[in-house]
Amino acid sequence: MSQTGFHIKKDDKVMVVAGKDKGKVGKILKIITKKNSVIVEHVNMIKRHTKPGMHGGQGGIIEKEARIHKSNVMLICDKCTAPVRFGKKILEDGTKVRFCKKCGETLDS
Repeated sequence: MSQTGFHIKKDDKVMVVAGKDKGKVGKILKIITKKNSVIVEHVNMIKRHTKPGMHGGQGGIIEKEARIHKSNVMLICDKCTAPVRFGKKILEDGTKVRFCKKCGETLDS
């Protein structure tokens, strides 16, 4: 079966590390857990040809983001400004946070 844990969350800033859009940076718009995929802003753009809808919807060619596998993106640290690996730790107050392994900065606000 597939992995269920996601190392990224919605609104995280990520960089694509593999595929045709390698090197592009964007924000996570949506997480699709059943397909282990994410939708990143302005990455993996596709064109959809749509017919006019019944209720006045206009047809045409719509350009939108397609999903990309979660393993092809890396989280970007705000302090390092680079894609980094991260760890998880529990703070004194009991909250679980992610931290950058390069600089030690916490990634969750």
